[in-house]
Amino acid sequence: MSSMSSMSTGPTSTPTVIGVPAPQEDIDAIVAFVAGVQHAQQNALPDAFLDGFREDAIWTTAHGKRLTGLPEISAFTRKVLPPQANSPVTATYTVDLILFVRPDIAAVKIRQRPATRDGGRFLDEIFHGREDPSELMAAHPEAVPGTPTYFLAKDDGVWRIAAAQNTQVLDAETLTAG
Repeated sequence: MSSMSSMSTGPTSTPTVIGVPAPQEDIDAIVAFVAGVQHAQQNALPDAFLDGFREDAIWTTAHGKRLTGLPEISAFTRKVLPPQANSPVTATYTVDLILFVRPDIAAVKIRQRPATRDGGRFLDEIFHGREDPSELMAAHPEAVPGTPTYFLAKDDGVWRIAAAQNTQVLDAETLTAG
């Protein structure tokens, strides 16, 4: 899952890294892993997406559905991801923060921004600077960004998702600040 999509994620930024010391190669591998998730999502590639999970992983979707174990995650992914290939909206994924709990365990905070496929215009910008975005959120649910957290484990030199929570940004202050 290290292929980069042709769609830009916006300004290149270096993630904040905290916790126990970690080599740059692990930071780079985690950033590449997230780029691979973006590529798999944008191109509706279930196998590439599923390669990033441990067999015993748990995943909670943005709408609160808990999936336990790779077979359950796989069944859900194979149902919902392929139809996304025809959607005019996709998302970009940028690593904001990496907390190395141990050298082989990292919590990764991601900024997930909805974008158009035809040019990569960020849809969440309609909320920026608004005092009360609630009406816009109801009218444009496709523009609401996400803030996933991946809990990655490094097994045999490969980073994979052990647990993840994919959460929509519904907090007005966070949403309007950009």
